[in-house]
Amino acid sequence: MPFYHKLGKIPPKRHTQFRKSDGSLYSEQLFGTVGFDGMSTNSYHEQRPTQVKEIRRQYNVAPKVAKENSIQSYRFRGFQVKPENDYLDSRKTVLINSDCRIILAAPKESTRDYFYKNSDSDELIFIHKGTGKLRTMLGNLDFKYGDYLVVPRGIIYKMDFDTEDNRLFIVESKHPIYTPKRYRNYFGQLLEHSPFCERDIRQPQELETHNENGDFLVKVKKQDDIFEMVYASHPFDVVGYDGYNYPYAFSIHDFEPITGRIHQPPPVHQTFETAAFVVCSFVPRLYDYHPDSIPAPYNHSNIDSDEVLYYVDGDFMSRNDIEQGHISLHPAGIPHGPHPGAAERSIGKTKTEELAVMVDTFKPLQITEEAMKIADEDYYKSWLEH
Repeated sequence: MPFYHKLGKIPPKRHTQFRKSDGSLYSEQLFGTVGFDGMSTNSYHEQRPTQVKEIRRQYNVAPKVAKENSIQSYRFRGFQVKPENDYLDSRKTVLINSDCRIILAAPKESTRDYFYKNSDSDELIFIHKGTGKLRTMLGNLDFKYGDYLVVPRGIIYKMDFDTEDNRLFIVESKHPIYTPKRYRNYFGQLLEHSPFCERDIRQPQELETHNENGDFLVKVKKQDDIFEMVYASHPFDVVGYDGYNYPYAFSIHDFEPITGRIHQPPPVHQTFETAAFVVCSFVPRLYDYHPDSIPAPYNHSNIDSDEVLYYVDGDFMSRNDIEQGHISLHPAGIPHGPHPGAAERSIGKTKTEELAVMVDTFKPLQITEEAMKIADEDYYKSWLEH
């Protein structure tokens, strides 16, 4: 969970007069989630953030489901998603349920002509390829390979890329995204046994403040529709804010793995959680050190959740024929485990260099038409001995 952060100029007391040099008032906005019960931020704007001049186009971007109910394991070749110029057009939803959307994107261009706001979902953006800057109404964050960008719902933002070679793995969540509660104490501080701590979380330090009038296009996503709204003033006009609800970054390379004498279960890799799914980070680590250990994971049954593993880099010891950008889907209801020969191959190995992101959902995932375009439909046979 993010911790208290303050940036820019703010008054000494909330909901009191905060005036500009010309005597006029700054416009205060409470920016919060879960009604008035969740995390919130108080921001102060050059102009009222409520000025909408025009609502133009409304169009639907709901993914088309190819398989509503499936028990088949799949592999999807993520790098076969073709790059597209526009950031939003490049986002291809591959797996969905009522709680989340799992998306692949290969945008070539920065979002120059519009701003974007997801009003329904928090966004977890994993940077597989590319560098650049996430620009938001509450400050900017530089990003690079391996970064998770956590963007709370309602944040107005842009993505600036340094080159055209970008690959993103995105999870949209209908529920707020937090750090795992078992790694936090009663006060919210990350505990000593946590695989990361507050020092690893990068908060916005650069506040981009504009005081401009004109026509500013903001594309707002709501219930799978995009609304093109024209604001009368620049959305990045915040002079200061404080609170807990803001975008932040965390690098997968700063995740410190938990290891043991025998194979550790997936929860030790947990990085984020919601009420409906968890996200885990598999990073380079030492293998188990019991003299008779089998470093490869044991077979286990997916009875209560669908498991999605996005392969980022390195040697994936438990899988055969896996490359960067591949996604494996192991649905609830059936067991899965290492591929034939993987357990024997792992014996005696002392470490792994694998890098992967896992999403375990508590509701079954539906497979979209975009996913079927890059699907290996024979993957479920890959556990056969002959």
